[in-house]
Amino acid sequence: MTLTDLIVINARIVTMDPVRPTAQALAVVRGRVAALGTDADIRALAGPATRVIDAVGRMVLPGFQDTHIHLQDSGQDYSQNADLTDARTVEELVALLAAFAAKHDRAWVNGTGWYSGVFGAHNLTRQVLDRAVPDRPCLIVASDGHNACMNTAGFAAVGIDCDTPDPENGLIVREAGGGPAGLLYELAIPMVEARMPDLADGAFADGVAWAMALANRHGITGVIDAKVEERHVRVYQSLARANALTLRVAATALVRPSDKTAQAVERLSDFRASNQDGMFRVHSAKFFLDGVIENRTAAMIAPYSDRVGGNGELMFAPRQITDMFTAFDAARFQIHVHAIGDLATRAALDGMERARATNGAWPSLHQIAHIQFIDPADIPRFSQLGVMANVQPLWARHEVAVDDMAIPLVGPERSRWIYAFRSLVDAGAQMALSSDWGVSTLNPFEIMQTAVTRQPSRAEGLGPVFLPEQRLTRAEAVAGYTTFAAAAAWRSGDTGSLTVGKAADLIIVDRDIFACDVHEIGDTKVVMTVVNGVIVHQAGLS
Repeated sequence: MTLTDLIVINARIVTMDPVRPTAQALAVVRGRVAALGTDADIRALAGPATRVIDAVGRMVLPGFQDTHIHLQDSGQDYSQNADLTDARTVEELVALLAAFAAKHDRAWVNGTGWYSGVFGAHNLTRQVLDRAVPDRPCLIVASDGHNACMNTAGFAAVGIDCDTPDPENGLIVREAGGGPAGLLYELAIPMVEARMPDLADGAFADGVAWAMALANRHGITGVIDAKVEERHVRVYQSLARANALTLRVAATALVRPSDKTAQAVERLSDFRASNQDGMFRVHSAKFFLDGVIENRTAAMIAPYSDRVGGNGELMFAPRQITDMFTAFDAARFQIHVHAIGDLATRAALDGMERARATNGAWPSLHQIAHIQFIDPADIPRFSQLGVMANVQPLWARHEVAVDDMAIPLVGPERSRWIYAFRSLVDAGAQMALSSDWGVSTLNPFEIMQTAVTRQPSRAEGLGPVFLPEQRLTRAEAVAGYTTFAAAAAWRSGDTGSLTVGKAADLIIVDRDIFACDVHEIGDTKVVMTVVNGVIVHQAGLS
């Protein structure tokens, strides 16, 4: 007789399985959901060694999956460097950075998480960082990863001066004399980081452990790390082989504009072939087609509407997009695209359409992430091409980055299509919700609340609804973190719903997120997280 390892009773289970949408209890055998039913049904399956969890009437959901996250890099950044998230003035940023620098004697002082909606070329320079860290090199990277700033000692340490050329798809912001002013945009950041001392793999492994614990506390049981290279793969592979992963990690491996198509496909194929562990695998190719609106590197169909004008350029040429997308699609990789501007979104769709026409349709669920701007003519193409919209709803609200940057930059007509989630769903697009952590919070409940309200939280003052016609329903938001997220990660066969035979990845939460006040969804606490039948987070249940 097969022994039951775990049962959950006295629960309100929302399975996300339309065949059996609710249950009162469930049983787990060898990491799989073995049965769903009433308390009496499931209690009868318990043996002397079965662990019994009384949910005390709380809601149980499938484990959430964050399908666009930078788990390894952000884990290392936020656990080991200065956290600048809360800084909103130059004085606050300097104070946070100086306090952190005073606590250690490392060769470099690193910081992360500063808000590019507040800080930029108008107020952030190498001299500002010199005030905080005058005696050592210092590099701080914005939460969006597309902007960074370095102090005077940092530029000297990496050998960047007025004669250093900008890298392709990158910019060193200059002073009047041509020397570096402090800010670095796009691929100027990895150029600088490549000249800095390398961190040992152990630092990144520790960062993953810290980030996994944070994710598990928020009910996350699976992720897609949205930009990995050889080091990331090596660290994840080591953790997977040591059975040290407490969530499922799929990875999108970075393809650079400087890559040749055949070599890029070969490199990613090697990653994929050697990493098909149950908890870690490489399954997609990542393309950055543009930058971000905050530093004017988002690529738009028409030029920017403000007085300065101009535009951002595509980071891959259209012919290169067609060639690479077709090759990766033929090799049966999922394609995962960063697209902020409407031109980047269109270019991604064009490339996916050409790949489909050449190779035939298959259930790739190629993804376009972010989609801050979209031309309405491109909205139906997601459904037509079977492309998944991978969106980060926390940004879809009135805040500085939207009101003071995005809207003036594109004008009133194009502003109607900022984060057009409802329009995409109504046009038949499948939609996964995600965080892009560490760009913003990892908390899926805060993100779902914003998807439904398009407002800041009560603690932030609520305020008017941003494009109310683009709000999602609660059910759509939860599906975006469960069933659609599982599909995006190519895990639907094992996860996404609490169905007999699927992995026992589940969470118990402290409120009914389908019925509570909509402005309280973000306050939800996860009291237990279970991955493969193993409890990885527990707070308040025995």
